[in-house]
Amino acid sequence: MKTAICPGSFDPITLGHIDIIERAAKLYDKVVVGIAVNKEKKALFTAQERLTMTRQAVANLQKVKVELFDCLLVEFARRHKAQVIVKGLRAISDFEHEFQMAHLNKKLDPDLETVFMMASHEYMFLSSSAVKEIASYGGLVEGLVSAKVAEQLSKKLLN
Repeated sequence: MKTAICPGSFDPITLGHIDIIERAAKLYDKVVVGIAVNKEKKALFTAQERLTMTRQAVANLQKVKVELFDCLLVEFARRHKAQVIVKGLRAISDFEHEFQMAHLNKKLDPDLETVFMMASHEYMFLSSSAVKEIASYGGLVEGLVSAKVAEQLSKKLLN
């Protein structure tokens, strides 16, 4: 059984993230979405809020499970007996950072592979940061995030 990890901060989860997760679920027997809990990073949503939103977003995908993690990614992957880390790439700028991380992870666990998926053309421009900025000014985020995430953004940023 091939297990893949789709890691990220998902602050919040976007339709681009969901696209990568859905595509990974077509390729692997099991996909674990790992939501990174990094105390150094200033997240808009709490870890629990991100967990809830992400679980709601992928509830229709039977092969997908969502968990929080606050350890090295390779350790999280080992816990789930995963063979692969799946990362989405939007642009060359993403690649530089992800390339470095893939090599560091390979150094820490030579049996763990990193697979890059190119973002679908309709999501190549999409990032959680951009969504938060648009929402903070009251802009429409329809077509960028799910309706439930849009509602949570509105509550968090505009109330």
